[in-house]
Amino acid sequence: MNPLLVPMNTLVDYASITPAHVSEAIEQLLAKARTAIDVAADPSLAPTWDAIVMPLDDASEPLWRAWSIAGHLNAVVNTPELRDVYNKMLGPISEFSTWVGLHEGLYKQYQRLRHAEAFPTWSAARRRVIDLALRDFKLSGVELQGEARALYAANSDRQSQVSQKFSENVLDATDRWSLVIDDLKRLDGIPEDTLASLKDPLAERWTLNLKMPCYLPVIQYAHDRELRRTLYHAYATRASDQGDTSLDNSPLIEEALSLRAEESQLLGFQHFADLRLQTRMADSAEEVMDFLRQLARRAKPFAERDLTELKAFANSELGLTELHPWDIPYASERLREARYAYSEDEVKQYFTEPRVLNGLYEVVETLFGVKLTPYTLSGWHEDVRAAAVQHPSGEILGYLILDLYARSGKQGGAWVDSERSRRKRLSTIQTPVIYLTCNFARPQGDRPALLTHDDVITLFHESGHALHALLSEVDETGVSAFAAVEWDAIELPSQFMENFCWEWQVLQRLTAHVDTKVPLPKDLYDRMKAARNFQSGMQTVRQIEFSLFDIQLHNRVQGLSIAEVLTQLEQVREEVAVVRPPSWHRFPHSFSHLFAGGYGAGYYSYKWAEVLSADAFEAFEEAAARSATSAHQAAASLGTLDPETGMKFRREVLAVGGTRPAAESFSAFRGRPPKMDALLRHSGMLDASKPDASMQPQP
Repeated sequence: MNPLLVPMNTLVDYASITPAHVSEAIEQLLAKARTAIDVAADPSLAPTWDAIVMPLDDASEPLWRAWSIAGHLNAVVNTPELRDVYNKMLGPISEFSTWVGLHEGLYKQYQRLRHAEAFPTWSAARRRVIDLALRDFKLSGVELQGEARALYAANSDRQSQVSQKFSENVLDATDRWSLVIDDLKRLDGIPEDTLASLKDPLAERWTLNLKMPCYLPVIQYAHDRELRRTLYHAYATRASDQGDTSLDNSPLIEEALSLRAEESQLLGFQHFADLRLQTRMADSAEEVMDFLRQLARRAKPFAERDLTELKAFANSELGLTELHPWDIPYASERLREARYAYSEDEVKQYFTEPRVLNGLYEVVETLFGVKLTPYTLSGWHEDVRAAAVQHPSGEILGYLILDLYARSGKQGGAWVDSERSRRKRLSTIQTPVIYLTCNFARPQGDRPALLTHDDVITLFHESGHALHALLSEVDETGVSAFAAVEWDAIELPSQFMENFCWEWQVLQRLTAHVDTKVPLPKDLYDRMKAARNFQSGMQTVRQIEFSLFDIQLHNRVQGLSIAEVLTQLEQVREEVAVVRPPSWHRFPHSFSHLFAGGYGAGYYSYKWAEVLSADAFEAFEEAAARSATSAHQAAASLGTLDPETGMKFRREVLAVGGTRPAAESFSAFRGRPPKMDALLRHSGMLDASKPDASMQPQP
């Protein structure tokens, strides 16, 4: 049996999936879905949910599950054979999606449903499914006719191809680069566990690469300045004209921008930003740019101070009279060590992966009242493990599948995706299956993997995304979190979870020294906490730089040449940046968020949602303050791990998914619209911002 064709309520045997299974399953499921759509579009059908929407969901859900699995495997165990079949099926999938969006008969059926006499009596979730579907039909070009319709269909198909090729070029450029070092002195300063992972077991040589578990320790710790420059140059020029030109993403960037501009105008929008913001909390590109510039005005003085301090330290203590970009991570880590008397490598010894995972599960249980217990399933790689999410009664609410280590053939970065969403099917509940993917350094020998504190923050961030799907109480997939929550609010749960990585009560659960097994000492925690906002100004303006570049890139009526793209980036840097990379730096060429990850005209979402998440976490800080003054010692000992506030967050934000606008969900949890105060305070930038610290990201 084809593992991709098992019933929706059956767990998939990932280990058995072959490239041939992908093409076979997609072809069969596409045919079934097309037939179901043609049947549903029959105007003689009664305008009811059971007659039209349910059969469509029944037919389309297996197709999108199979395609999600294919895409996931293509990202985490990429092989030439799998890539070929994925690209082969990408065309039919894109064509099908475009065909559905342009299906006038189906559009008319949804209009009939919207105006049906019984519509007001439906559940809020079902009413929102119909409303969002009608919006998406219009944004998919259903009202286009003639040549415009044909142009739109061709445009959609080509955009999917360009996105996939961009992603492949970044992966290949990363995987193909390596540097063999046979002089151990050149590796002075690099942590021992990193060196062990890079060493040839049969010879005294070390092979460096551009994966994060290698790149970051080298750029942060290697005393050899030329070695740092070599890796920085290789990483900064991936998939560009400055590297392997066969993988140059320049023409793909140009084509993507041109296609997006054409799509926008075909649909009646001035530019791509206007089109994308139809499904966001923000109303316009101007509102986004105003938000980013207000934040930049607050952050830039702090960023300039950070850089001035770093330059002075590098000059006086490290003998670096000129601070190059490849010196900044190295000098920053030395300054952190000097100022706060600890290094990231020292801290890493306390964060063993098993302890961190157990601690994360304990945090989830305390806040949200569910247990995550180990679960055995057939994975796509030996690194894969899984957990069942269980109600206290023992009922399984969903499955979390984790793939945490970097390896060849796996896309870099960290992300969450779903195999299937929660759905109520007659009297039964279909449970969600969620992927959580990271790229941490793998275990060495019989020692567990060691995570940096940044790795821990990444894991908690992605767990927030996962919980948004796993703790859903939404009965209809059309308004599940990943399907319907506005893009600039989707980061709320993930960034919210990051805050717990700085809480003493939480770190006690997450840490046990790899050798001594003792938890993180309080004095080391205090130094970490004092350093929390170390260079926060520089980090903030860097994110603003990316966000402003993105929104300005897409706030145009036509595409740009690659030279114009780079000029636009320089103009943004002139406005907000304090660190200026060399002229050969090619950041856009590997900016997969924009050109292969769906964040085009939406990268600002990270900062926008950071306002929401900081404000949401402030509710837990307020609860901790109340507990501290109460006589209830047990509650006070939990600090910000307040179960009552956690259950309210679960009920008002996580459980409702996209059944209502995100602004309503936030207000239901917080009792008011969001404010920027908490973000500024958490970032150590509140004092300089008092005049308008209460600026709201959304009226």
